[in-house]
Amino acid sequence: MIRVSVTRRISIPDQVKLARSSLNPAIGPAILFFSGGTALRQTSRYLIKYTHNSIHIITPFDSGGSSAKLRAAFEMPAIGDMRNRLMALADQSFLGYPEIFALFAHRFPKTGDNNELVSELKKIARGKHPLISRVPDPMRKIIRNSIYRFLERMPPDFDLTGASIGNLVLTAGYLDNRRHLDPVIFIFSKLVNVRGTVRPVLNNNLHLAARLADGTVVTGQHKITGKEQAPLKSPVKEIYLCKSLTSHEPVEAAVRAKTVELIKSAELICYPMGSFYTSLIANLLPKGVNEAIAANQCPKIYIPSTGNDPETLGQSLTDQVRILLQYLLKDAPEGTKTGDLLNFVLVDSKNGVYNSPVDAGQIEALGVKVVDMPLVSGQSAPEIDPQILCEVLLSFA
Repeated sequence: MIRVSVTRRISIPDQVKLARSSLNPAIGPAILFFSGGTALRQTSRYLIKYTHNSIHIITPFDSGGSSAKLRAAFEMPAIGDMRNRLMALADQSFLGYPEIFALFAHRFPKTGDNNELVSELKKIARGKHPLISRVPDPMRKIIRNSIYRFLERMPPDFDLTGASIGNLVLTAGYLDNRRHLDPVIFIFSKLVNVRGTVRPVLNNNLHLAARLADGTVVTGQHKITGKEQAPLKSPVKEIYLCKSLTSHEPVEAAVRAKTVELIKSAELICYPMGSFYTSLIANLLPKGVNEAIAANQCPKIYIPSTGNDPETLGQSLTDQVRILLQYLLKDAPEGTKTGDLLNFVLVDSKNGVYNSPVDAGQIEALGVKVVDMPLVSGQSAPEIDPQILCEVLLSFA
């Protein structure tokens, strides 16, 4: 077998490729994202216009808000980010989509009488609530049955304040399917005609811990991300998996074979914007992920966040690229090169707001090509424009 290295010239955006994809998104490219739930929400809604084959590997380590209550009550991984991505990829022209979206996105108020919220949830289960009465059959019956099943399993003292109906439906399916997420994701995907593949990087009930530069260890995603609680006062030195919020001892977990195959099947791998450690790096912690990335010869792209990410305290943009490479190289096969794991960093030095000025020379000294181009529009500033991003990624694929 002769291995031939080919340099391919591309136009960005590639209007011919975009036109072909928009005409037949069913055969669009398999672009894989390692991310959390919210940073790619708008991008995903644009993406389904061009491809129905995108792959989304999602972190199940959220430990704040209503996810924390579900995880504590049922000893399960977090499912909120997966619900968020499934809904972002749902076919918006599908029969019943607006009604199901409204139901699954509905949250109970963060304050109020819990008994009243239980009564409201029972009303939804009986089909008497306006949110469920608008959903067409057979979806309405399937959802009502899931909510009944949740009510049967719900602890008597469970606090429904702030709960997402979609998360409750997914939780019921998880418990009914012997604590496997794939079957309930499949059913949920069929309910709203999801145009892509969504999978958790792990099915395990694990948490994140961060060791800071001052020696402090912080346990729990909600304490690291700087959104629900005060931002970290010391830079992150290391992030790893741990068993619980009360123990910060490191644990190892291996990614499943089916997830390995998904990574290997991708035509483009994207490390997208979002919380640097808890959304991106967290996906690279399970054993087997980096080996699968290295085995796939497709292009790999990193898109740094613009604006403020509290998790990158004290880091330059070059530092972020270096740290990403360090985690990608962990557990990678011997002889793995930088180019097997990361090829491009996409930046908008003119319109983007980064932790430091873009130093293309320093980044390219790490073995990664910098592509500096318009990514932030007047409408999206200071964030990356989701439509521009879709067009760029599809051009690379």
